[in-house]
Amino acid sequence: MNIFRHRSRGLLAPALLIAVAGCSSADDGAAVAVPSPDAKAAKVCRELHRVLPRKLDGRNRNDPEPRSAYTAGWGNPAIILRCGVVRPPKMVDPKVAEGGDPDAVAGGVNGVDWLMEKQGDGTWRFTTANRVAYVQVSLPRGMSAQEEGTAVLTDLAPAVKKAIPEGIASMR
Repeated sequence: MNIFRHRSRGLLAPALLIAVAGCSSADDGAAVAVPSPDAKAAKVCRELHRVLPRKLDGRNRNDPEPRSAYTAGWGNPAIILRCGVVRPPKMVDPKVAEGGDPDAVAGGVNGVDWLMEKQGDGTWRFTTANRVAYVQVSLPRGMSAQEEGTAVLTDLAPAVKKAIPEGIASMR
């Protein structure tokens, strides 16, 4: 069924222009989905936002739109941090724990445990484990997980340890 069959073609072009304009940005700043954490995670995520470093792996802070206490960014293209995300499915996948998943590895950096996942587009995403809130860090295309990723996680470790206590995050 063609949903546009009964609509005026005169309205389609302006709607497309508005949609395209709304997706572009003059400064190439990143736009991300803002998490909706539960009350416990929201509290520690706001604390994390206050103690995050101004620089990460030599990149200046460049927070994404829309501005939120649950997101942060550094550089352009941006390294993106989201706090209060839902648990990634691979966090409880037995293949990951056994080392049998080539696209997901568990490990730790400076006292913070992370799940490292290679995404379908070749980028890397890291999610904290064993903390009362899940913190997710996404590297932009072209950054390697082992070199730059380790530097990023090393720079973030003090803030995560200070703001996000060890424990079990909600199951959502």
